[in-house]
Amino acid sequence: MSWEQLSKRQPRVVKTLTNTVRKDRLAHAYVFEGGHGTGKMDVALQLAKTFLCREKTDVEPCGECRDCRRIESGNHPDVHVVQPDGQSIKIDQIRGLQKEFAYHGMESEKKVYIVEHADRMTVQAANSLLKFLEEPTSSTIAILLTEQVHRLLETIMSRSQVLSFSPLPSDQLIAVLQNEGISLPMASMAAALTNDTSEALEICREEWFAQARDKVIQLTEELRSRPNQALVSLQENWLSFFKEKDQLDNALSLLLIWYKDLLFIQLSEPEHLVFVDQRQALEQQALHTSQKRISENMLAVLTAKQRLGANVNPQLLMEQLVLRLREG
Repeated sequence: MSWEQLSKRQPRVVKTLTNTVRKDRLAHAYVFEGGHGTGKMDVALQLAKTFLCREKTDVEPCGECRDCRRIESGNHPDVHVVQPDGQSIKIDQIRGLQKEFAYHGMESEKKVYIVEHADRMTVQAANSLLKFLEEPTSSTIAILLTEQVHRLLETIMSRSQVLSFSPLPSDQLIAVLQNEGISLPMASMAAALTNDTSEALEICREEWFAQARDKVIQLTEELRSRPNQALVSLQENWLSFFKEKDQLDNALSLLLIWYKDLLFIQLSEPEHLVFVDQRQALEQQALHTSQKRISENMLAVLTAKQRLGANVNPQLLMEQLVLRLREG
């Protein structure tokens, strides 16, 4: 992956780093913070390649030399990746890094350390890491990756340059999924549920989500054309399918997306639709409701999601929700 490709996903981060490389002003420590799937590790490895590649053109590593290939394959002796051991990163893991600090690089004088889920360091491990951060050398770079930056010690933050990674835009994620052979309706749904490419691919390839999508469409049609049958349909087709709490939560998320799509139809913004193959049904339903009512339905679904998290009985919760949605 090149800096140009990464720039399409994280333009601000890439611009900051490449400008810094050109000026030969790389920091000794970085915190890459942002949601799951935003490309933090990809950028970290690219930065490692740029730092260690001896054949790079401007800021772009060659991708073919010994250093680049070994970083790509995960076995470069001067690039160390630390991951949680179980639920946390322990002090012994950081002490292991500190021993490496004292050695000369195997291939050169340069070293790169990448700490995944840095927020999971124990207090002892985090304090131990400060030893490196407080005694920086120009030949070593530490990159801390986190999805929960607020859990990092202030002392670590103050000694690092923090770069925030933005969620992958949904249109880019949809394009990535379509390049993998995913249909537009499924790609749109997955992109509405997650910003993570690997998780989106998993959603698209799991038959359960396709069936869940159909169940949500079926319920909305029942509510529109046969409201008196909606509770019966709920019992026969919904609760028997969405048996687990997380499954029901996903279903409510899809139902919320449906009402958002209705609102987009009302606002004449069909380009934002997620249920792209259901435009005709959405337009029909939009004829018989108002923006105020759609907003009320969205609030009802959001309230149901909150109550589900508070361990309310799922059947009672869904019956009450359907009654509220049926009123419109």
